[in-house]
Amino acid sequence: MLDPKTQHRLRLLGCKPDEFEEKFARAAGPGGQNVNKVSTSVTLFHRPSSLSVTVQESRSQFQNRRLALERLVRLLEAARETEISERSNALSRARRKASPRPQFLKRRIRASKEQRAKLKQQRSKVISD
Repeated sequence: MLDPKTQHRLRLLGCKPDEFEEKFARAAGPGGQNVNKVSTSVTLFHRPSSLSVTVQESRSQFQNRRLALERLVRLLEAARETEISERSNALSRARRKASPRPQFLKRRIRASKEQRAKLKQQRSKVISD
């Protein structure tokens, strides 16, 4: 049922076949008598992540199952990447927060603030004259 690429992607995500739940229903729309008689609409649900996908693009249940699995794998990969980037951002924020500013940086910030203050004082003198 699965093509090798999808199987590999599922293995990389650490998903097992028993984590998925398939439901079939009659699709709506064009397709004639086949759509009215055969349950071609496929809803694929991944229990651990609570993500689900419904596909009813084709008249074939087999093609809809394949499309649903591919889309669900894409969603799972996107969720995994988001989780990894959020974790990385949190670690970076914690590291930056924990490390104090170096003395030379403090001095440079202080000097730029003093220079800005002088500039503003000069402007106020020009305006009041």
